Amino acid sequence: MTELETVLIRGVTGILFMLFLARLMGKKHIRDMTFYEYIVGISIGSISAELTFGTEVRMSNFLLGMLIWAIIPIIISKIELKSFRFRIVTEGHPTILIKNGKILEENLKKENLTVDEMMISLRQKDFFKLSDIETAVMEKNGQISVMKKSELQPLTPKDIGKIVEREREPRIVIIDGNVMERSLSEYGYTKEWLLGEIMKQGAKSFSDVFFAQIDSMGNVYIDLYNDTIKMPQIKQKLLVAANIKQLQANLVNFSLQTENATAKEMYKGYAKQMDKLLDDMSGYLKE
Repeated sequence: MTELETVLIRGVTGILFMLFLARLMGKKHIRDMTFYEYIVGISIGSISAELTFGTEVRMSNFLLGMLIWAIIPIIISKIELKSFRFRIVTEGHPTILIKNGKILEENLKKENLTVDEMMISLRQKDFFKLSDIETAVMEKNGQISVMKKSELQPLTPKDIGKIVEREREPRIVIIDGNVMERSLSEYGYTKEWLLGEIMKQGAKSFSDVFFAQIDSMGNVYIDLYNDTIKMPQIKQKLLVAANIKQLQANLVNFSLQTENATAKEMYKGYAKQMDKLLDDMSGYLKE
């Protein structure tokens, strides 16, 4: 048997043995990473270090060993994509730690997890009281996922029958003073509109903006190169006046759309109040 064949056999044997040891150690020891990331990271690092100092062994042997540790996990991951049963063998199952609000002590022992360690993970997810938890599951990567009891779940618009506009992902529209015109146009806005929005927040031009992001509602977040720049006072006042004017227009539209006579008069009354407020403010907006 040649020296390279010996290295190949030893490499494959080493991977299988390290996989066995990782499974034996349990999920909590490799939290936030997969089995293969844990195994490959340690092994390749060790081989790389030995490559530096192990001058008595040929460099080609070290390189072949590192190649084995890199290629075999890739092959295993490809097999995992195609075979559910193989994934169960290599990764195992998620483990239920709390069910129906009750701690499953046997499952804690199975994962070599103490109550103290479980509580640390729960507190990191802002769960300080076990009485708030319906189910807690240790995932394959060692993370603990938690589901609150139904009565403690946050209220959503759907729960109260409120219809909300569907929100799309926010888009970055300026990076280092450069406008991302494609992202801007996909949301239906122009550079001129964007320039007006950033000027409201103190920028004089696109070059003043380090980063800008727009959401599907048209709200623009910007970060300026000069963080000491503040929105000009006059523009703040004009922005408030524009918002009041928009509110007045909405009230007028509501009064025209409703068939309820009482509601119609209420909307008209509030619209007149907004109009009077604008008149009262007009003398101060340019100060």
